[in-house]
This record gives sequence, structure tokens and C-alpha cells, in this order.
Amino acid sequence: MSAVTLYARETPGFDARVANALALLRRAATEHPMRIVQATSLGAEDMVITDLIACHQLPIAIATLETGMLHAETVGLIGQIESRYALDVEVFEPVRESVVQFVLKNGERAMYDSIALRKGCCAIRKLEPLSRMLKDRSAWVTGMRREQSANRGTASFTEQDNKGRTKFNPLADWSWADVWQYIALNDVPCNPLHDQFYPSIGCAPCTRAIAVGEDFRAGRWWWEVEGAKECGLHVHEKQANQVSMIGAHA
Repeated sequence: MSAVTLYARETPGFDARVANALALLRRAATEHPMRIVQATSLGAEDMVITDLIACHQLPIAIATLETGMLHAETVGLIGQIESRYALDVEVFEPVRESVVQFVLKNGERAMYDSIALRKGCCAIRKLEPLSRMLKDRSAWVTGMRREQSANRGTASFTEQDNKGRTKFNPLADWSWADVWQYIALNDVPCNPLHDQFYPSIGCAPCTRAIAVGEDFRAGRWWWEVEGAKECGLHVHEKQANQVSMIGAHA
């Protein structure tokens, strides 16, 4: 069964939520001319945002992190975006020497050995490239939703990141049904892994399919305690310190 068939449902207020998301994107582009980027993970939520940006010709750059450990299905979406929407996707990769040294020292499966090593891998493959993506930019757009996890349950439509940039979360109040309803109505390209019960997709070693009844992000870093399940992209300094303490005592 496809993800569209399984999840897409029109819920009360759907049209208003779409209109609000578009209005927020328009405002973001106006307030940060030529200095704003969508940091897309190429997941279902981010594909919705890319479609809104492209179809309404909003001056918001599209960029992604190619960690070197993504599923082939995920990487394939980059070309699909460029051909479907005639947009260039900025691709940021980790520094090769940093990856080589990390693997030589800690091994290919270091992420399973400790939270500290997993976060070290995330820092090299995701956080450092993200810092280059956001350099000289005053704002960024994400696909964060409150429904995704307890850690994201208080996500607001706009917030400040640790560097003082404005972070826009236009789908903050969307449900999973909303995301797939939009995809169905607009024939938005999406990752075929979603059809295999991968609602949240990251690097291949750190992502698995979920079972019926499991939490939305249960397939991400499933071997870790719940409080540690963030890579750091959307964690403020105070939260990061708390997670580090959890890892130290795990």
C-alpha cells in the first residue's frame, strides 16, 4: 500500500493551514531577500515546502545535506526536484578528510557504540555542512512539525536559532495526514521509502522502517534512549547540553 493511500486524509482546516504556510513563506522571502534557504532533508514535509516555493516562484534557495550515508532513493530526489521544478538544489557534503579520519579511528559502525560517537558522526556529516549552508544567510526554512515528536511538540512558526538567524517552520501545525493530502492533491515527488513504512528518513545506518503503532520517529536511532533522538540540527544549546548529559550516563 502506498503512503498516499495509507495516510492522505482531508481534515478540518486543511485549506487554511496550506494558506497559512504559504503566507509564512511569502513573508519569510520578503523579510530576508536573497538571504534565506530551505534546508531540506528531502522527506515528505520538505518536499511539500519545496513544492510551495517552486509553484509560487518564491525567492527562497533550496539546499540539502548529502552526508555520504543517505539511501539511494533519497539522493535520487535531488535530480527529481531539479527536473520537475527547473530549480538548482545546493548540495553540501561533509569534509572528506574529516569523515576518513573519523571512520579510521572509530570504525564504520561507530554510531551504534555510543551516543557521543553517533553525535560525533552527525557533527561531521550534518552540522558542519549545515554551518556552510547557512553562512551569510539570515534565515532558513525547515519542515519541522509539532506532531513529529515530544522534542518538537512546542515548535513555533518562527524562532531564533543559536546564531540569531530566523528559523521558519511553516508546517508546524500540520498533521501527517495534511502532509500526504497535499502530496496527493499536487502530485508531489517523494521518497519511495515512505511506501515501505519509513516516515522519517535520515542516513541509512540510522534509519529503519517502523511497525504499526510505533512512534513517528521510532525508526530514527532506535537503539538510543528517547531524549537523545536528535542529530543537533534543531536542538538549542540548552537542549544539546541536556542530551549530552543523558548520553554520558547511558
